[in-house]
Amino acid sequence: MAAKRSEVSQAISDAAKAEGGPTKGSTAAQMQSEITRQRNLRETAANVGSKLETAPGSITKEDAQAAHRAESRALGGQQPASGSITSQIQHEAAVNEGATSTSTTAASVDPAVQSQMDRQANFEDAANKIGGKLVNEPGNVTKEEADILHSREQRAFGHTEKGGLASQAQHQVAENEKS
Repeated sequence: MAAKRSEVSQAISDAAKAEGGPTKGSTAAQMQSEITRQRNLRETAANVGSKLETAPGSITKEDAQAAHRAESRALGGQQPASGSITSQIQHEAAVNEGATSTSTTAASVDPAVQSQMDRQANFEDAANKIGGKLVNEPGNVTKEEADILHSREQRAFGHTEKGGLASQAQHQVAENEKS
């Protein structure tokens, strides 16, 4: 490794001499910058990679960002390939973030199940609001409210129950329109 490093250092030194000294943007400066980016990637990969092997549960979002940044810079600004160590680190960080989350997220539930749960929650919200009004102020239930209740019950359960809350609200609206 030392022999390779001295060869690289010698090449950079020779390029700098040929250009009349190290200057910003020169070949020597670009070579040095590339070496620095590669070294940063190796150091980051070693640090975070060892965590990946020994304690994957301790990898954080910050670790994943540092690894991604170092690899992207080493690749000249390109995104790291799928399956790279960076993508493995990002995956582990995402798993760890999800494991420490205290709330149930849509990502932890099958999307079809989440959608059904959302539709039922929407119906329950409407039923609570309009159902209370139906009991306490039946003369003030509007057609729009009855229609919302009907729509949400239909979406949540695939049908409306005969004699159910939506049916009762629609009946009350018909009664209100008669008066």
